[in-house]
Amino acid sequence: MNNPALDRWNDRFGAEGYLFGTAPNGFLASQASRLRPGERALSIADGEGRNGVWLAEQGLDVLSIDFSPVGLAKAKKLAAERGVTIETRRTDISQWDWDTEKFDVIVAIFIQFAAPALRARIFAGICRALRPGGRLILQGYRPKQLEYGTGGPPDAANMYTVDLLTAAFSELEILHLREHDSRVREGRGHEGMSALIDLVAAKP
Repeated sequence: MNNPALDRWNDRFGAEGYLFGTAPNGFLASQASRLRPGERALSIADGEGRNGVWLAEQGLDVLSIDFSPVGLAKAKKLAAERGVTIETRRTDISQWDWDTEKFDVIVAIFIQFAAPALRARIFAGICRALRPGGRLILQGYRPKQLEYGTGGPPDAANMYTVDLLTAAFSELEILHLREHDSRVREGRGHEGMSALIDLVAAKP
């Protein structure tokens, strides 16, 4: 059965090089002090592995999930080149069983393919899947991103606001929440001034 969304991501990841580069997301890298070697980490929609591989380089035990087998194959290749190991799992996030794994760290970087109903399920699942003391590290676009057009979906409903994230993660302790406009340089997929929002939250 044809799956246009899967075909689109396989095509994007199948191109030469790495769509979003091989360096980790800048906000994620800025949170290195919150990570401890040996922790179990989940990197959601990890694509070609730039974030999952970086987490493994910090000494974490990483599960990298994505919809695209092409992206995950490149993630494995990147991990091997960097001398680390990550576990990859191909999954449709709408079918992911959040209760089957427990994580110390969950990373959600630009996962804004999710429309509001699916996003609500993902955010609720993240809260369930974190261990007590576990941290969520998230970066996404705000609705103003539509004015910049430098990445992300063309739908404001998929974007984040302070109120949305505060409500969605009300059971977590908000450690950091910031809106800002900053220049992003992450491969050819994210390039230019961007309307961002950053969140770090911990499960009590």
